[in-house]
Amino acid sequence: MESTINPAVIREQVSITALLAKLGHQPVHKSGTESVYRSVLRQDGKKLSLCVNDTLGVWYDKGTGKGGNVIDLGMAFWPGLATREVCGKLCEVMHQAVPATVPAVEQVGKRRRISLKLPYFRIDTICPLGQTPAIRQFLERRGIWEEAQGILQEVHYRRVDKKEEPIIYCAAGHCNESGGWQVRNKYFKGCLGNKGLTLLHGDNRRLCVFKGIFDYLSWKHDHPESADSALMVNRYTLLPAAIKVAMRYPALTVYFDHSPEGHQSLRQFITELPYATDGTPAFSGHHDYNEKRRTEVRAESESQKPKDLFKNIEVPFER
Repeated sequence: MESTINPAVIREQVSITALLAKLGHQPVHKSGTESVYRSVLRQDGKKLSLCVNDTLGVWYDKGTGKGGNVIDLGMAFWPGLATREVCGKLCEVMHQAVPATVPAVEQVGKRRRISLKLPYFRIDTICPLGQTPAIRQFLERRGIWEEAQGILQEVHYRRVDKKEEPIIYCAAGHCNESGGWQVRNKYFKGCLGNKGLTLLHGDNRRLCVFKGIFDYLSWKHDHPESADSALMVNRYTLLPAAIKVAMRYPALTVYFDHSPEGHQSLRQFITELPYATDGTPAFSGHHDYNEKRRTEVRAESESQKPKDLFKNIEVPFER
């Protein structure tokens, strides 16, 4: 492929779902423009793991903790390739989708275009939690409804398309330090606008560091009286910036998840700041702190169900 491929054009014009279809992957579940796939980035690809929002042009894989735009997906799908090479692969794959009926004269001297939608979105309203039952239920199942009060808000946003009716979404979210909104609902996890860190100020000597705010809120459930400051990296590519912030605090505990990227980021963090403490034993046996909390919620729910008193009784005769 040409070395002058513009990554910005690729991000705007290449649909993630169309790319996955060309690579032989179809969604198992769809809700509006949000699609859920079995993992395409891991060998154990039987679990539902990859979530895609084609309207916003973003994806997130729960198993690996990775996410981003279509180029980020290409980087994860073809590890070891440079960005320019990945852009070339993306164009190569998508060019195969050009209909054979396109007149040859139109293709002479022209690079084929990937005819796909450019997504737009707009935030309509930001309001306190409790307005949308589905968001409350989502946070309750995550075990962080009470802890989220005053920290998370409801973010109502829409897809803007002149040719179609607006598609309205709602998620729980918070504003990062770059002015973007980190949002999450049952089907989607991502950022609306600029990506950035999230720092919740507390004790100016003690800092706890997390990948995302759901892990922090789960930790808060276990430490309701703690006044420690909390830093959310939000994505591991922002780790260098997070380390610079963490340098201000003499006491650090890091609670990154148990993904390969999380382990690597934890090692880098402790290498840069050797006095930092590894906090991952707090959720040993679980992918992250929120998965531990979710397990506790399910166990509590099961324990409250009425027991079947006749389950193990055997009737010694027949009528």
